[in-house]
Amino acid sequence: MWMFYKLRLLSWSSPALHFFFLAAVTFGIVAPLACHHLLHSYFYARHRHLDQMSEEFLEQSLKEGEAALHYFEELQARNLSLPRGGPAPPRRPWLVITIVTVSRQPEFHYVLQVASGFHRLLQQCGPPCRSYQLFLCDVDGHSRHPDAALLANFIPATSRFASGPGLNASRAVFRNSFEKEKQDYAYCLEKSLQNYHPEYVLMVEDDAIPEEQIFSVLRHLLETSMGLVEVVGRHYLLELRRLAPALYNVVPTTQCCTPAMLFPASSAQRTVNYLAEISCRNGFAKDMALYSFLQDKNEKAYVVEPNLVRHIGLFSSLRLNYKPRLL
Repeated sequence: MWMFYKLRLLSWSSPALHFFFLAAVTFGIVAPLACHHLLHSYFYARHRHLDQMSEEFLEQSLKEGEAALHYFEELQARNLSLPRGGPAPPRRPWLVITIVTVSRQPEFHYVLQVASGFHRLLQQCGPPCRSYQLFLCDVDGHSRHPDAALLANFIPATSRFASGPGLNASRAVFRNSFEKEKQDYAYCLEKSLQNYHPEYVLMVEDDAIPEEQIFSVLRHLLETSMGLVEVVGRHYLLELRRLAPALYNVVPTTQCCTPAMLFPASSAQRTVNYLAEISCRNGFAKDMALYSFLQDKNEKAYVVEPNLVRHIGLFSSLRLNYKPRLL
C-alpha cells in the first residue's frame, strides 16, 4: 500500500505530466479566452465576432473615405497641389509611386484614402523624398471615376480609356475582367516607365494604404541587405517589427495578392513584355500571371514583413460581393 502511494506521488510530480497539464490549461482555457477576439489568431471565434467586426470595419472605412474627400476638397479650395518630390518634379525620379485605380463603391473613396496617405507621408518625409513621384493611373473602362478626376487636379495622371473604351480594348476584353485587369496593370506599369524613366516603380492598388514607415523601410531595404506565434498569431508578432526599419524582414514571396509591388526599372520592362504574351482568365488572374513570370523567366521576388501597406478594400473590382467580410 505504501509503495503504491509513493509510485502514484512520483507520477503526479513528474515534469512530463506538469508540462501536459500546463499545455492543456494554456491552449485549452487561457489562450481561447484571451485571443478569441483577435482576428488573426488561431483561436479567433469567427462565429461570434466576424459579422460585427466586418460591419465596424466598413463603418470606419466610410468615415476615413469622407475624411480623405474633405482633405482634397480643402486643398482644392486653397488652390494647392500635391508635392511631387519637392518644389519641382525630379527629372528622373528614384521612385515612381503609381496608384492603379478603377471606380467601385464610390462612397468609400478608396483611392482618395490611398492618395492622401501617400501625400501626408511625403510631406513628413521632406528632402529625403524629393526624388519620389506620385502618379495616378485611371483604368476605369466607363470613364466614370469622379475621385480620379478630382485627384487629377493635384497628381500627374493618365487614363487608359480617356478617349472611350473602343479605341483601347476590344469588347472581348471587357467581357473578361481578369484579362482587363492584367492589361490595365501592364498599361500603368509601362506608362510609369515611359513618362519618368525611374530607377524603381512602386505599383499600388487603390485600396492599399501606406504604413507610416513605408519610405524609410524601402530606402533601408534597397540601399543596405534585403510557441507565441501560434497562440496570438503570426500577424501580431510581426507588428513588433514596425518599431524600426532595421527590424523589417525580407523573405521569398508566395503566390498571393499584389496590393503593392516594387519593380526595378529593368524588371518592370520585362514584366510588361511578359504580360503582353499571356492571357488571364478565371483561375489565372493578374497576381498568378505575375508569379508565373517569376517561374517562367527564372526571376526572383521577395516580400517585406510586416506589410508596408494596409489593405482596406472589402469590395472586389472583379467579383460582386454585397455582404463583404474581413475573412
